Amino acid sequence: MPNLCRVIAMLGLVLLVQPARAQFEVLDSAQDAAGSSIGGQSEGGEGTAPAPVCGNRPLSIARMSWPSAALLAEIHARILSAEFDCEVRVVPGDQAATASSMGSIGQPQVAPELWINRIADLWNGAMEGQMVRSAAPSYATNQFEGWYMPATLADSFSAAPTASGLAEVLPQLEQDKPVRFISCPLDWACSVINRNLVSAHGLSGLVEIVEPANRLEMDQLIAEALNRREPFLFYYWQPNAILAQLDFTAIDMGAYDEAAAQCLAERDCADPRPSAFPSDTVVIALVERVFTQTPEIARYFQRASLPLDEMNDLLAQLNAGGATIEAIAERFVSERAALWRDWVGAPL
Repeated sequence: MPNLCRVIAMLGLVLLVQPARAQFEVLDSAQDAAGSSIGGQSEGGEGTAPAPVCGNRPLSIARMSWPSAALLAEIHARILSAEFDCEVRVVPGDQAATASSMGSIGQPQVAPELWINRIADLWNGAMEGQMVRSAAPSYATNQFEGWYMPATLADSFSAAPTASGLAEVLPQLEQDKPVRFISCPLDWACSVINRNLVSAHGLSGLVEIVEPANRLEMDQLIAEALNRREPFLFYYWQPNAILAQLDFTAIDMGAYDEAAAQCLAERDCADPRPSAFPSDTVVIALVERVFTQTPEIARYFQRASLPLDEMNDLLAQLNAGGATIEAIAERFVSERAALWRDWVGAPL
C-alpha cells in the first residue's frame, strides 16, 4: 500500500487537458527585427551610449498556475537576469486573461507557455492587432497525447510497440482475459477518440476499455495496475512527471490523418480509421515591442524551445519532498547550461 500511495502521488503532478479544436494564427518566428533600434534608441550613434539589451523598463514574464509554465517563467527570469542584466518581473498569469492583456495593453511582455489552440479567438485578435507574436514553440514537439504501456510489457515484444501492431502481439500474452486499456473519463474528448481508435486498430476483442469517473480514479487505476505488474495499456499526456519517474513506454500511434482524426472525435464515427492524436500548438508568446525594441531578447526566446523530456524531468524533481518551483529553476540554470547556452547564443 505505501508503494501504491507513492505512485498515486507521483501521478498527481500533471498539466494538460484535451486540446480544443480551433483555428489560430502563428507568424513565422523568422520575422525578427534584428536591425531595429534597441530600447527606442539608435545603435552605434556617435556619442550615444547603447541602450540596455532589455531596454529601460522591466521585462514582465507571466507565471501561469500550472507547474510546467511556472517553471519556464522562473527559468527564463533567472537566465535573462544573469546573462543579459535584465530587470525581470515574474507576474501571475492565466491563459485567457494573459493573452487578452498582452493583446490590449502589451503586458505582460512574455508568456513562456501559451496553449493557443484553446484561446484561438483571443490569440487571433491580438495577432490581427499586431500586438503579439509567437517567438518559438515552448517545447521541441507538438505531440502531447498518446498511448503507453509499462516498459516490462514493451520488453516482451520483439520490436518497439506500435498501435498498428497491438492486434498481433497482444494474443501472444496468453492471458485468459482481455488486456485492460485505461482510458479517460466519459466527459473527456479523449474517451471518444480512444474508443474509436481501439476499433480502428482491431482491438475490440483484445482489450477491455476502462473509463474512470474522474482524474483521481484514472490515476489510481494506473497505479494499481502498475503495482500488480499486470500487462495494461493506457492513455496519457505530457508534460508531466509520471513518464519521467515511472518506467513507461510510448506506443507509436502512426501518422496523423486529418480526415480520420475528425471522425475519431465523433461518437458515431461510421468508419474509424487509425490516426495519431492531433497536435497542439504551445508557444512562447511575446508582445510585438519585444521584437522591435529589444531584438536580442526576442532572438533569445526564438532559440528557447525546451525538449519535452527535460520538462518531464523537472516536474519529477518537483515531486520530491520540500521541492519548490524556484529551487528547481535554480537547479536547472546551474546544471543545464549545456542546453540553455544555445538559447543565449553563447558557447560554454
